[in-house]
Amino acid sequence: MTPIYRPEIAEFLENIHTVCGPALRLERDPLAVVRRYSAPADLEIAALICSTLAFGSVDLILRACDQALAPLGARPAEALLNMGARKIEESWARFQYRFCFPKDMIGLMRGAQGALREHGSLQALFLAGDDPEKPLTEALSSFVTRLRGYSAASTAFSIRPNLLPDPAQGSACKRLFLFLRWMVRQDDVDPGGWSGVSPARLVVPMDTHMAATCVHRLGFLDAKRSASSPNLKDALRATAHFALYAPEDPVKYDFALTRPGIDPRPGDEIFGCY
Repeated sequence: MTPIYRPEIAEFLENIHTVCGPALRLERDPLAVVRRYSAPADLEIAALICSTLAFGSVDLILRACDQALAPLGARPAEALLNMGARKIEESWARFQYRFCFPKDMIGLMRGAQGALREHGSLQALFLAGDDPEKPLTEALSSFVTRLRGYSAASTAFSIRPNLLPDPAQGSACKRLFLFLRWMVRQDDVDPGGWSGVSPARLVVPMDTHMAATCVHRLGFLDAKRSASSPNLKDALRATAHFALYAPEDPVKYDFALTRPGIDPRPGDEIFGCY
C-alpha cells in the first residue's frame, strides 16, 4: 500500500492530537511514572523498566512499574550502578507481573547495570551500535543483543526474548519503540533526554490498538489482514504513512491515537479509534 497524503487525514490527526494529546492524559499511562524523574540517567532507567512492563491493563501496569522501581529509590541509575549481584537478586526476588517473573526482572537489571558500567548510560550503549545512515531497527537490534549479553553472565537470570525482543526476528517490538519514543522525543508528553537520535528515525509503537486504528480509521494498513497480531513490517508501513504528515516526527500522533483505546474518556468515541 503506497503512502498517499490525504488532507482529511492530516486534519483528523491534528484534531485528535489537540484533544487527546495533552499531558493531562498522562495520569493513566506508564510514562507518568517515568516522568517522576528529571535527570536523564534516571529517566532512561525508569523508561526501560516501565516500557518493558507496558502490557496488560493500565492500573496493573502502573502498580507493576511502582513495584519494580521501588528498590532503586529516588536515583535509579546511581542505585543500580552500585548494587552488588546478590542485592539485585534480593531486591526483585518477589517481583511478578503476569509473565514477568523475578528472574526476568533480575536479568533486566543486570543488563542495564552492565550497560551503565561499560558505557556510562543506555544512550551511549545505543549509540555504540547505531549508524545514522542505516535503519533504526539495526541499532535497536544491537542494543537488545548487548543488553541480553550483560544479563547472560548467569543464564538463570538472562532476559527472555518475549520481554526484550530483537527486531531482527520480525517482532513489532512495540515496547522497545515506545521506550525510544519516550527518550528521543521531547514535548509535554515525552520527556526526552537522548540527544543523539533524530525523532525523524523513530518507528511507531505498534500494538493491537494502533494496528486497529491504522487498518480501520486511517487506512494505513491493508484491511484484509488481522490487526490482532501486528509485526515489524506493519510498524514500518504505518510509520511511512505517518511520515507524510510529520516527516521530522512520525510518531508525533502515537500518544493521542492510542488514548481512546487504552484510556477512553467521554467524547473520544467521535474519533473512531480502537
